[in-house]
Amino acid sequence: MSEGGAVLGLLAAVCFAFAATLWQKAALDEGIEVGKPKGFVRLLTNWAWLLGLGAQILGIVLQAAALDRGRVAIIQPLLVTTIVWALPLGYFVLGQAVGMRHVVGAAVVVAGLAVFAVVGDPAGGVDNAPTSRWFAAYLVIAAVCAGLVLFTRRGGADARAATYGVIAGCLYAVSAVLMKPLLTDFHADGFVAVLEGWQVWVWMITAIVGFYLQQISLSFGRLATSVATVSVANPVVSVFLGAAVLQERLDWSPPRDGVIAVGALAIALLGAVVISSASATDASPEPTDAVAEPATS
Repeated sequence: MSEGGAVLGLLAAVCFAFAATLWQKAALDEGIEVGKPKGFVRLLTNWAWLLGLGAQILGIVLQAAALDRGRVAIIQPLLVTTIVWALPLGYFVLGQAVGMRHVVGAAVVVAGLAVFAVVGDPAGGVDNAPTSRWFAAYLVIAAVCAGLVLFTRRGGADARAATYGVIAGCLYAVSAVLMKPLLTDFHADGFVAVLEGWQVWVWMITAIVGFYLQQISLSFGRLATSVATVSVANPVVSVFLGAAVLQERLDWSPPRDGVIAVGALAIALLGAVVISSASATDASPEPTDAVAEPATS
């Protein structure tokens, strides 16, 4: 795999972790209902939230640069490390506890991705595909997201933060994979050609909606849960799109390497799930009464 692309992907994960931490700090400091438009407008004047927005934009730029140098199936899984960076940030910035399950989960993520990065090697793949193939894959993702929406008003803070996080991660994955054809068109035909295609608009819409849903997820005060679910859903859906649409696959020659790479990625995702499922007591203290529960209406 491209070492430069891998480094850029890891730096993007650091930026995304900073963004999520600062956004949650802003939501908790303001004590607002992020799901309501008025609450979101108030965040626009919060210095921590604006700093987080800058970190997010920088992360997207680094992610695009990484995808320009490597395949989706390799670069996107590296974003799972976002949850690893978010744990110490949550501890130092938000005062949220880091339990043993978080430490073990983070160690599993790092170990799994380290093996995947060394052994994984994408074979084949294209930078774009027919529109019909894109939209067939989108129908599957849309059905999954529609089903998850039914659970956004059920369960406690952890469950609802996780549900919104998964939906946001799915939408982020759609926008991330679309960066491949957009960058290809940009290099070949220039900026005007990019604006004339449908893909740039789908990229913008999914990124914006995913961004908004992530704000709702973070407003529940569960940084580890929110970041872990986004960090798992994003690469899983990205790898699905990379295989189904861009025809990417891991090199299975010899077969042993392919098995090791897939197993290592599964272990890394399991580590993120362990972090996400950590008890509410270990994950973070209950939000204070001053923090209103998010609403989407």
